[in-house]
Amino acid sequence: MLRSKSFVKRTRKGNVVKVVKEHYLRDDISCSSQLCSSCTHHQPPTLSDLPRSTSNLPPHYLIPDTNVFMNQLDLMEHSTVKDVIVLQTVREELRHLSLPIYNRLNSVLADTNKRFYLFANEHHRETYIEKLKDESPNDRNDRAIRVSAKWYNDHLKNQPVKCILLSDDRANREKATTIGLKALSVKDYVEGIKDVPELLDIVAMPKDNTSNNKNEVVYEEHLTPAQIQNGIKKGTLIQATLNISQHNVLEATVTGEVNGEIRTIYILGRNHLNRSIQGDVVAVQVLPQTEWKRTASMAMEEDSDDEDENGLHQGDKTLDDINNNKDQPETDGPGEPTAKVVGIVRKKWRPYCGFIVKKSVHSKPGSTNAESVLFRAIDRRIPPIKIRTSQAHSLIGKRVVVSIDSWTTNSMLPMGHFVKTLGSSGDRETETEVLLLEHDVPYQEFSKRVLSDLPKEGDEWVVTDQHVYHENRRDLRHLNVCSIDPPGCTDIDDALHVLALENGNYQVGVHIADVTYFVKPGQAMDEEAASRGTTVYLVDKRIDMLPSLLGTNLCSLRSNVDRLAFSCLWEMTEEGNIVGVEFTKSIIRSKFSFTYEEAQNRIDDSRMQDDVTKGIRILNKFAKKFRAQRMERGALTLSSPEVRFHLENESQDPVDVELKELKETNALVEEFMLLANISVAEKIYSKFQNSAMLRRHPTPPSSNFDQLRKSLAEYSNGALDLDIQSSKTLADSLDKAVVADDPYFNNLVRIMTTRCMMQAQYFCSGTESEAEFRHYGLASPIYTHFTSPIRRYADVIVHRLLQACIDPDAVYGQELIDKVKMKDLCDVLNHRHRMAQQAGRSSVELYTHMFFKNKVQVEDGRVIRVLKNGFVVLVPKFGIEGIVYTSGGSSSTPSPFTFDEANNCLKTDDDICIKIFSNVKVQITVEGDEQGMRQKMKMQLVEPFVPGVSVTLQDSSNKRSSTTQEKDQISLESNANNRSKKLKIN
Repeated sequence: MLRSKSFVKRTRKGNVVKVVKEHYLRDDISCSSQLCSSCTHHQPPTLSDLPRSTSNLPPHYLIPDTNVFMNQLDLMEHSTVKDVIVLQTVREELRHLSLPIYNRLNSVLADTNKRFYLFANEHHRETYIEKLKDESPNDRNDRAIRVSAKWYNDHLKNQPVKCILLSDDRANREKATTIGLKALSVKDYVEGIKDVPELLDIVAMPKDNTSNNKNEVVYEEHLTPAQIQNGIKKGTLIQATLNISQHNVLEATVTGEVNGEIRTIYILGRNHLNRSIQGDVVAVQVLPQTEWKRTASMAMEEDSDDEDENGLHQGDKTLDDINNNKDQPETDGPGEPTAKVVGIVRKKWRPYCGFIVKKSVHSKPGSTNAESVLFRAIDRRIPPIKIRTSQAHSLIGKRVVVSIDSWTTNSMLPMGHFVKTLGSSGDRETETEVLLLEHDVPYQEFSKRVLSDLPKEGDEWVVTDQHVYHENRRDLRHLNVCSIDPPGCTDIDDALHVLALENGNYQVGVHIADVTYFVKPGQAMDEEAASRGTTVYLVDKRIDMLPSLLGTNLCSLRSNVDRLAFSCLWEMTEEGNIVGVEFTKSIIRSKFSFTYEEAQNRIDDSRMQDDVTKGIRILNKFAKKFRAQRMERGALTLSSPEVRFHLENESQDPVDVELKELKETNALVEEFMLLANISVAEKIYSKFQNSAMLRRHPTPPSSNFDQLRKSLAEYSNGALDLDIQSSKTLADSLDKAVVADDPYFNNLVRIMTTRCMMQAQYFCSGTESEAEFRHYGLASPIYTHFTSPIRRYADVIVHRLLQACIDPDAVYGQELIDKVKMKDLCDVLNHRHRMAQQAGRSSVELYTHMFFKNKVQVEDGRVIRVLKNGFVVLVPKFGIEGIVYTSGGSSSTPSPFTFDEANNCLKTDDDICIKIFSNVKVQITVEGDEQGMRQKMKMQLVEPFVPGVSVTLQDSSNKRSSTTQEKDQISLESNANNRSKKLKIN
């Protein structure tokens, strides 16, 4: 023991307690070098006996300081960087500075191939140091790093290996040199590695790097954190997440309170965006009403051919002027609130996938000289990034990953560095990896540590008598349980049964896979599932939350095998009134695994009179009653375009596409999953009032519906309106939004209403008042997710909460009652859930590109948004969207259309009028990807014919085609199963 330190502390209850802290040192902590014979190695040594040498260094181990990991982690993660000593001091500093960096470092430490060794210098007798008088914590830690590096060098002085201190802090290097250490900056060290030249590209740019070109702009300095917090407290600033428009990267929105009302606030123009990037949490200052937005948004058509060396287009300045309301006509009313970014509360910078702009490469082909080039992300909302690379020519046509290093006030664009190459542009596997990375989807294989938590019996694991008698499970294997799922479904979460009781009532059961039997708190598998958050469904595959042994086998409620379940059992009257409900762990044996179509055929075929079929008909009868009751309470039936691709078996190329068709049995399953989720929500909240994991769907602000209501009234000459006083009045209005000779109209209105909604979110019950628990779309006062634990980690937590409710002897951890931890987990799951939805849409978009490749197709469309220089068209047949430009998005090309601000429509001199809900015909092609650029869908007007805008149809079979559909702003997803059981809000 080095010393004992004691101090007095006052508890929250006011009690005074004495706290004693003891710091122990050891002399048996290994250096973990295979060359060392003096250390006692409790584990196999990590550091190689033949580490890397460079052109100017002998074989060596690296000892990086904290800032190297903070700023150069992309480099440290490179596969060729090995034999690194990570000091305990450094790791602990990173934990306090950045949890994402800390977690990434832990992942590297866990990778045995990397040979990164965590040395506990703070507990080693010869490397622990006391803080000196007047020494700052940072200086003490720097000194601890130098002392540890010196110890390593002295300890291995008789071995053919050196220890190199890696630091970009000149003062730290100079102090290291004075005590006989070899210390290098990251750049100097990497320049000596001649056999891996791309490493130099990965070195992050200095933070103070600036631009001095003639197009230099000057942004306002951001406010300090203290100024931001003070402004938020006073109400002069609003903190919100930045959302940049897909149509115009110089227009963004945030949501905040303006004059006592929650409003959508616009941020217009490059200067007002002030170096903020999509997803940043920003502080904004609302501008005076004289500067509010009073005109329609403008689309910016991206064309790399007119791009200058700063990544700007010829029309960008024009758009900046328009976005900043210069020369706008005066209109009635105050307009839409606008604001400017005055500070960034939390940056959401991440590695971005994209391509090198060919036009920005000025060196001769084959040159390997470093030069500054322009990178554009696949996500068009990310600004161009300048990087220096010696690989410019070899990177053209590739998908590459780049990270941002800095963005100073006097630099037009952010500066960054190359991270890695993913593969060739247009390759399906590469593009799939891109969309997974872009949406932050963990897609790596499950580690050995995770897989070690699986049952040792593997596929041979079976239910035994022990599960019945020693776990208080109810044996329900005698019941006619069946599941109803999409074709080919293998991860079956849920099954149903109905049983006639002697008293004339019915027992109805929803049985959910008992994932928590296999996934226990504290396991590596539990941590991995919590990190992944959800299974991600792509067009051609899925990224599982749990290893397949569980997800598609031991947990999946397949037919004719015994399975462990968590059952929700109701007693219901003949009329569908619920008499009571109970919850129990159980064992079931599903009799059938139906597809929706197979179950529907049984319902419809009067010759089928077996018990299972009769049961499905009874369940269907109850489901219709429950649905009618929900509709009466004000539940919404919304819509979004959903397509299903038919893939060629071997190549997996899309050969056909169709809109998904929902059958009556989809609604059957949906209603009972909803009922189970609501019943469980009530139960867990009754016991865990401060820490229950629930799901809410906020009431949307009335202003969200303004444009839709106005367009609906104009289209119907005032006959149709949306009453938004409540979900009930809105639901009734949607039912009435029917046009006799336009069968698609009602569905179109529901799609557009979906986009006016807020997003449903997980939340901790202790962080909201009960009035805020309400799920607007379902018209339910309380709701949660219980029915899909194989694919959603939220359901796993809810299962644990429910078990603690029904088992008086249940032992549960702090995580179920800690409000702060539950809130943090909800935030993670909301992010994962949102990213999974967007990844799924991007996968559909990718396969839509592939479907339209080398095709020219003319289809009917409906106008769903009008812009100043174009309009957005939804093609119902494929569920895709695109912009038809009436003039160049950022050019001054004259347009035959003029924008009518008052009526939100585009008109020609020939009285052709394009407005929301208008019918059009469009030609669909795909463009891009010649030099690895983004693919984009191009829609051109065919009918009504307008000279200068409409295209003349011709044989264009050799044309390329692409799609950049802007999908629903929100997804109001399935309550039951996202695989195909769809409800538009959950």
